[in-house]
Amino acid sequence: MANETYNEIFTTTLENRSGTMTDAVSKNNALLNRLREKGHNRYIYGGSKILEELEYGEGDMSWYSGYDSIEYTPKQLFTAAEYSLKLCAVPVAISGEDMLKNSGKFQLMDLFEKRIDNAVKTMSNKMAEAIYGDGTDASGKAIGGLKLLVADAPETGTVGGIDRATPGNEFWRNKSMTADAALTPDNIRLAMDKMYLSLSRGVDKPDLIIAGNDMYSLFEQSLTAQQRFTDSKLADAGFTALRYKGADVVCDGGQGGNCPDGKMYFLNTNYIYLRSHKDRDMKVIGGERMAVNQDAIYKIVGWAGNMTMSNAALQGVLIDKSE
Repeated sequence: MANETYNEIFTTTLENRSGTMTDAVSKNNALLNRLREKGHNRYIYGGSKILEELEYGEGDMSWYSGYDSIEYTPKQLFTAAEYSLKLCAVPVAISGEDMLKNSGKFQLMDLFEKRIDNAVKTMSNKMAEAIYGDGTDASGKAIGGLKLLVADAPETGTVGGIDRATPGNEFWRNKSMTADAALTPDNIRLAMDKMYLSLSRGVDKPDLIIAGNDMYSLFEQSLTAQQRFTDSKLADAGFTALRYKGADVVCDGGQGGNCPDGKMYFLNTNYIYLRSHKDRDMKVIGGERMAVNQDAIYKIVGWAGNMTMSNAALQGVLIDKSE
């Protein structure tokens, strides 16, 4: 009977906290924070694939006068990228012995809170790490992050079911640029200019630049006191960010940082999404999980989805020649 009471406290505490887990995860990473702000953590509601519609072609426009014929040739203007559904989970458990040792109600709540806090931190850190991956971790079960979507070698590989090496699929290749010489505070902004301009299309421009320790440090050293503009929204969220041509420049290095040294990702987050399943968006999975052969209660916090992209040509990575 005592276990049922503890299980109720455990379940209630975890369910109440699961509603805030998504925000906790997004606030741990500048890219996920930006996607959340833009409403780009878009839900999926089922199916074995996540689809992103792509507009890659242009129709015909004719100059004419009088009764000239206006020509029309049917063209394929749209396609779709297909992304696999990926799943992850963090278990939260408490043993019967721990329940007995923490028999008072408030002591139990403290214990559960600590276990749940740890689950949130674990998921936050692991997701922040995964968004830089290429989807091959855990035998291909991890999400495809920036190493896949904004690749060092964009003319190779398959992203979203589209082979980037195939002639005609050039529209699906991001920009990748290796600096002509080892980057220094004196030349880094010239290299950044070249990358930024290659990704600008009218009002479409990079809005978030993520750098590892070395690249961020070089950029910061290149600025004078008059040029050190910062972004208040990211600062309020706890991130240190500088500004470059209207884009926020964030360092995702330091302790627990995941952006590789020697790289700067120039991202147009209008076309990047974290697609989460509505029933697995950092929520408790399933019902009661009393261990069959253990005196313990388990709960599992789960997520399902993937990181997706609908425009590759407006994403880029700048690589230091010394790397």
